[in-house]
Amino acid sequence: MTKTADDSRLDAKARPAFTRRGLGAGILAAALCLGPLAALAQTQIYDARTKKWVNYDKKKARQYFARNNQLPEAFRRQVVTFRTAEKPGTIIIDGNQHFLYLVQPGGQAIRYGIGVGREGFGWAGIVRVGRTAEWPTWTPPAEMVARDPNAAKWAAGMPGGPDNPLGARALYLYEGDQDTIYRIHGTVEPWTIGLDVSSGCIRMNNDDVIDLHSRIEIGAKVIVLMQGAALYKGV
Repeated sequence: MTKTADDSRLDAKARPAFTRRGLGAGILAAALCLGPLAALAQTQIYDARTKKWVNYDKKKARQYFARNNQLPEAFRRQVVTFRTAEKPGTIIIDGNQHFLYLVQPGGQAIRYGIGVGREGFGWAGIVRVGRTAEWPTWTPPAEMVARDPNAAKWAAGMPGGPDNPLGARALYLYEGDQDTIYRIHGTVEPWTIGLDVSSGCIRMNNDDVIDLHSRIEIGAKVIVLMQGAALYKGV
């Protein structure tokens, strides 16, 4: 279950090597970032009114977003206290907590809410931003093309735009010179931020991924924490 907290800490010495099992599974599945997948674990958010942690599922997330036209406060972009030995410009992804941190000077980081698809689980370690794209093209995997008529019409690639599943920007994560198949990308479903979702890699709402894209450099270090290795669990 996911708990949130602003005071986050990272043991800079505990850096897992990139898991080959996770990398191989992603390539062999050939699902890229948009295959239909099973529902994942339950997320919780803190309800300040009741002072309790409450379940936050896809239905409740849609209702909240429709009612408020924004995400719960915990998943909105904000500057937080963040202690790490990593240099500014490093991205640290905490999938358990559904946060992505961009390290800043002075013991701070910009924290973004993320949605984590099943391809975002089962892999961890240190990679880098190998390339980026504005309004990226989405090419559905062959398995999806074979079973989904809506995907079949985009077999040669869906041009970037507001309806594209990869959203406004994509950051392609590389290990050395090899594309890992994993991406940080936008979404057409902003209400899913903060959730474990049935498809995708690491998704952000479009405003946030545009902001992150504007701040990072090609080659930026990306640390993906292993599942269960959350920076700081709850309050």
